[in-house]
Amino acid sequence: MGLTIWQVVLITVIAYIQRLDFETTQIIPMNYMFWSCVVGTLLGDFQMGLIVGATIQLMSLGVAALGGSSTPDYAVATIISTTVAITTGKGMAAGLALGIPVGMICIQLDVLLKIINSFITNKAHDLANKRQYRKMRNLIPVMTVLMPLESAIPVFIAVLFGKTVVSSILNFMPAWFTVGLNVAGGMLPAVGMAMLLTYMPLKKYGYWLLIGFALTAYLKMPVLGVALIGTAGAIPTFMNHSNRSNSLVTTTNGMKEEDMEDE
Repeated sequence: MGLTIWQVVLITVIAYIQRLDFETTQIIPMNYMFWSCVVGTLLGDFQMGLIVGATIQLMSLGVAALGGSSTPDYAVATIISTTVAITTGKGMAAGLALGIPVGMICIQLDVLLKIINSFITNKAHDLANKRQYRKMRNLIPVMTVLMPLESAIPVFIAVLFGKTVVSSILNFMPAWFTVGLNVAGGMLPAVGMAMLLTYMPLKKYGYWLLIGFALTAYLKMPVLGVALIGTAGAIPTFMNHSNRSNSLVTTTNGMKEEDMEDE
């Protein structure tokens, strides 16, 4: 399956909008599965987009750019991986083989753009000190326009030239290496779930995890059914916690009123 020029342009625009949202509005900042599903729908294979997006979403759990640090661009990896997986017909292994390395390379672009941003920020400070506010306001949006190029340019290059390159690489790859990629792709969700479990209060509510596992593994209940049962269990827990908090506040206020009367 080849890509038309309009599909290449639209996928590049999707990458630009994703990064623009990440840097500004943050309506869908870290939901990589959403963008993979958009690309999958555009290319006519929503299911593959869902599979690739879910895999990379689990890979990204626990990874955050704290203190201005740079992290792999998982959105770029998602968009490229989905495109390659669908257009080559080789599945998720082929997509991850190109998407993940490009996402890692974007770290260098992120560092470069942050260096440029520091110069623009300093220039804006100088203009503010000189009371040249109109020039300052015109300068500040420059980085808003430039930052999304960090994602758009790699996606454009990879999508435009990636299929030929990936097909050649895949044909050259030995079978054991391709199988290894599939095995690694299957392990990634387990790693992501393990990272997620470290943040969950398992000591207090771990029995719910066992209930969900039993319903899924032994009773073959769909995920939606397990989620509804979990929601039903969470509601009384939340209500009890709220009632306990309200009782504590009422008791505290009553004690304060008694102290005031004694005075």
